[in-house]
Amino acid sequence: MYLIVIAWTYVTLMMAVAEATSPQGTVLGAIITFALYGLLPMGILVYILGTPSRKRKIKAREAAEQAAYDAEHAAAHASAAPVASAPSAAPDAGGQTPAAAERGAVAAVRKEP
Repeated sequence: MYLIVIAWTYVTLMMAVAEATSPQGTVLGAIITFALYGLLPMGILVYILGTPSRKRKIKAREAAEQAAYDAEHAAAHASAAPVASAPSAAPDAGGQTPAAAERGAVAAVRKEP
């Protein structure tokens, strides 16, 4: 990808030099030529072609953060949990109350016979 960027930058730089050294050309025209034919399209191309790499870096960073959080969470629970000699007989040993089923407030929609 970078080979294309370097080659096109070289081509547009040579176009700008030709514009600046031409008897009818100007330095302002050379700058505009280089910016509009070189920098702007190459900036867009690098941004578009760099998207998969950015996504991979973001996913890797999120995975590392998740792994660090999981390790910290596991260490906190391991140090806080008492050592039990026998497994718990309670079916739900959590501190939260179980959620009850809600009563149907809206009747089902059916086809009329």
